[in-house]
Formats: sequence, C-alpha cells, structure tokens
Amino acid sequence: MSEELVVERRGPVLVLQMNRPHARNAMSLSLAEEVAAALEELDGSPELRTGVITGAGGTFCAGMDLKGFARGERPVVPGRGFAGLVERPPAKPLVAAVEGYALAGGFEIVLACDLVVAARTAVFGLPEVRRGLTAAAGGLFRLPRRIPYHLAMELVLTGRHWSAEEAAAAGLVNRLTPPGGALEEAVDLAQQVAENAPLALAASKRVLVESAGWPLEEAFGRQHEIVDPVRRSADAQEGARAFAEKRSPVWAGR
Repeated sequence: MSEELVVERRGPVLVLQMNRPHARNAMSLSLAEEVAAALEELDGSPELRTGVITGAGGTFCAGMDLKGFARGERPVVPGRGFAGLVERPPAKPLVAAVEGYALAGGFEIVLACDLVVAARTAVFGLPEVRRGLTAAAGGLFRLPRRIPYHLAMELVLTGRHWSAEEAAAAGLVNRLTPPGGALEEAVDLAQQVAENAPLALAASKRVLVESAGWPLEEAFGRQHEIVDPVRRSADAQEGARAFAEKRSPVWAGR
C-alpha cells in the first residue's frame, strides 16, 4: 500500500486510514485505487470479518481532490466507483470512524458504510450545489434512505453543514464519542460484529441492503435464496452445538 492509505490488521478487523492530512484526506485517484485494493483484501481473506475506514489528522475526508479534478483526474475505480468504494462496498460489514469533516464525497463514503461512529465534533455535509455540482457518489439516493426525506432534501438543497449531534439524533450515527475517540470505538464495534458467524453476517447485510427495492410479494422468496444456504451451513450447526454446550462457537465460514 502507498503512504496515502495506511492499512492495519487488528485481529479480524481491517483498519483503513486515509492518509492525506495536508489535503484533509481529499480523495485522489491513487488513494481510491488503494482503498479498492484494501477492500478486495477484506473480502478475500477468511481471517478478516469486518473493516473500519477513517482519516488521519483529525479529518475524515473533505471529498474529491479538486486540484486533481482541475487536472482532469477523477478518483473513480472501474467497478467500484468514487473512492474505490461507493458503487460496490465490501460484502463484509464496514464501519466509518469519523473525526472532523466528512463532506461531499467524504460524506458519501460514510453513507456507503454499514455502521457509523463519530466524534461529537464531527461535521457532515453535501455542499455540492454550492459549487455547481451534484452529489453523484450515492448521496442523493442513500441519504433519504438513512434519514427522513424532508431532512435529506434540506441538507442536499441547502448544502449546509450538519453536526454529529444532529446526525445521531436523526439515526445516522450509531455511536458518538469524545473528540479523538472515534477510531477506537469503531474498532470495538467492529470487533463485536466480528464475533458472529461470517456467512450469517454477509447474508444479513446483503438482505438489508438489497431488500429496500423488493416488492412485498417477492421479498420472502428473494430472502430465501440468500439465507437458506446459511441455514444449511456448518456454521449454523456449530452455533447450535455451542449454544447447547454453553461455549463460544468456532466459526469455519462454511
């Protein structure tokens, strides 16, 4: 990995730290490519169960690197989109650990994650309309699925900054921390998730993400296709045995 992304394994958790503090971790093409490679590692390694993404230097991500954009560079990875993430997040759960600003594409990275931990001083926003642009990295359709419609519309059309306290009150943030505490809290949350069966985690995430567009009459059928293999898995039998034997399960991922 390049110096623009610091990757660390903490047991079953893969921590990705965007490392361009001089640019408030604005997303460059090289950083996007490194994120995409790290997410391939996350999904491809049976030892890894969850991921955490954060930013160095007290800022999460200020969005697209506008200097790079002015040079004709777009931080988009084929098949994964902006930041190497937003169009195809990992199959495994991903936690955002937010300090400081998560603006524009930075906020859209957060919205592509499954869980959000934020310092109380963190700030979110989609200010693209103030720059003659649109939030085209998933913010326009993900935000109204996370928070009430009219609040999402206000945030998008005004481009105003949104405090972590407000975001938590609206249900977007899972946990609030003191400044400087988001990463460790996010890793703790990721570790709790990682204790559970990997096949069940991936299937549960997939149903939660995909089912928003399912017609009711098709929902159970589509769900069965995803969850029935989990019910028949060795891990499901191990979970039942561990419960009966009053011990912690040992997951095989199959």
